Amino acid sequence: MDFLFLSLSHQAYMLKFLTLTLLLCNPFLAHSYIKYSDHCSPSINQGDIKFVSLSGHDYKGDGSRLKPWRTVDFAVFKAKDHSTIIVTPGIYEGSIRLKRKFSKSLLIKAEIPYLTKLTNNSRILAIVGAASNITIEGFEFSHINNKASPLLVHIDGYGSYGTATVSNITLKNNIFHDSFNNDLLKINNGAKHIQVECNMFYNQGDSDEHIDINSVENITISDNVFFNDFQKSDRKITYKSSSYIVVKDSNDNEDKIIGSKNVKIHRNIFLNWQGSNGHGFILIGEDGKPYYEAENVNIYNNLMLGNSNISMRSPLGIKGAKKINFYNNTTTGALPSNAYAIRVNREGSNKINSDIKLYNNIWSDASGTMGQGINEKNTDFSDILPNQLKNFTLDNNLIFNGSNSLPSSFFDKINPSDDKHLIHSNPVFPDNSMLITPVWLPIKGSFADGSFTVREAFTRLVLYYGIPGNTAAIQSRVNDKYLPNKDILGSIRTLPHSVGAYSTNQ
Repeated sequence: MDFLFLSLSHQAYMLKFLTLTLLLCNPFLAHSYIKYSDHCSPSINQGDIKFVSLSGHDYKGDGSRLKPWRTVDFAVFKAKDHSTIIVTPGIYEGSIRLKRKFSKSLLIKAEIPYLTKLTNNSRILAIVGAASNITIEGFEFSHINNKASPLLVHIDGYGSYGTATVSNITLKNNIFHDSFNNDLLKINNGAKHIQVECNMFYNQGDSDEHIDINSVENITISDNVFFNDFQKSDRKITYKSSSYIVVKDSNDNEDKIIGSKNVKIHRNIFLNWQGSNGHGFILIGEDGKPYYEAENVNIYNNLMLGNSNISMRSPLGIKGAKKINFYNNTTTGALPSNAYAIRVNREGSNKINSDIKLYNNIWSDASGTMGQGINEKNTDFSDILPNQLKNFTLDNNLIFNGSNSLPSSFFDKINPSDDKHLIHSNPVFPDNSMLITPVWLPIKGSFADGSFTVREAFTRLVLYYGIPGNTAAIQSRVNDKYLPNKDILGSIRTLPHSVGAYSTNQ
């Protein structure tokens, strides 16, 4: 077809597609694009700079480049406030425990991103007690073998420190993979003001999560890539692993916090489900407690890719929570599940879920299998019995199920027909069934998709699979009340606004 005879919207889309194709096919251009549009750029060294090396010595060294220290623990013990610890490349085995409070800041970073590996046969890094104002950046974390004890990284407030609990911790541009026992990252026991940004997570232990957020406040999970690919790590798919992220409170008032509060999950990518058919990408609440396990959780600008034939329960699950806002997210692809969008239920002594809002989202399954699990015959949009949820809002969402009609269930509380401003149109997303999971390949010094940084892998996934082609459909109607200022790539949203995670008007 002659380019001149295409509509203006299709011309714009084709120009954008050609531009992005050039970016992704040309490594130099791709790196340039990411460099100048990125908010995940490496942190600048600050203050006094000290070094840790495998050739160093804690007591004979002085932390200089020529006489480095040997361990991160010792370097942190000796570090000045507002300083930088640089860890040179190599494999560092053992446990690291940080509990020091810094009034200003401490930056601990790998000298070359991902070429410093921290590993152990048990917990690798513990940030505990009153530790505060610390950034951990550029490391690879993984267990040594399948005999390991629980956890890779643990941020533990201890629960008894009150206002002096662990706080203001940032984990940035790290790779967390292959915990053979329990979670990749646990944040619990009263920890506050924790930022997890621009990291990659894959392959947790059975019955556990990538990130367990438990009885904490003011947590931000942003700009990360979450997936599983057990085969690439020579592991079997056991179908037992749990959600990628869980937000809950399992310890009552032991840490003076009841219910995790003020949690933001935004600008993340979730893909390649290989877990239990009772879980999904994000789970809010889990342990059947008699209080709201989570409150004021905002989930927005995330991209959820249905590229696996393994069935999950639902991408989003809510159990005993209130004030959960889910807006401007994009779910695309065939996603075998009991419910394509959301499950809300009560377990144990849970209170009735309340105040669930879903605005400006895209749920698109061009293959028309929305809601069909491997052994499921139903085609539910949601899985919510009427007595499990007090009130909800479904407004201004785009829902598409290929050539099939939209699912509807008499037994479930939320159906597409409840959206008075429903956009029922094909957003035109690329096929994601053949995508390459970006596992880290240390021998090559790159990721399996050809990326050299976590941010590049993130950007490739968005540009390849997260951009809708039907601009007119996604811009037809938007609820501005819950519209984020920026989109999934951190670009400012400008008029005309669009539903979903990616802003088409750039």
